[in-house]
Amino acid sequence: MTLDTLDRRILDLYQRDTRVPSERIGAAVGLSAAAVQRRLKRLREAGVIVAETAQLDCRALGLGVTAIVHVDLIDESARAAHAFRDRLVARSEVQQCYGVAGSIDYVLVVIVPDLAAYDAFCADCLLHDANVRSFTTHVVLDAAKRGGGLAVPQA
Repeated sequence: MTLDTLDRRILDLYQRDTRVPSERIGAAVGLSAAAVQRRLKRLREAGVIVAETAQLDCRALGLGVTAIVHVDLIDESARAAHAFRDRLVARSEVQQCYGVAGSIDYVLVVIVPDLAAYDAFCADCLLHDANVRSFTTHVVLDAAKRGGGLAVPQA
């Protein structure tokens, strides 16, 4: 799909707050509200807009620990790497999972209630995985910018 200047301006405004009325977006880009809605519908159908989610406050939900985890695998074949990735992305604690080039194979962003929960996550997913050579954890002290949805803990 080819995005024109208006599509790009609409997306720039829309991604900041999906609750902004089409009328306000239209006024900012020089289109009617109906034209903005048609473009947004087309962008959704084309897969440019993949989701419209709420950004939640981790601490308000009792999720006090964010860890950036670097993982080095023993077997880096496509089959083994995909199996590792599939296991990790199925976990609600894993908010982001990146296969990367360089000295490590994966970077994970893990969000949990506390260090005990992180320890349990490590035992379940990393320590006993025969394909994990090593992993390094960086506990986040200041989340200066955060994005993405959170797994809401059930009471």
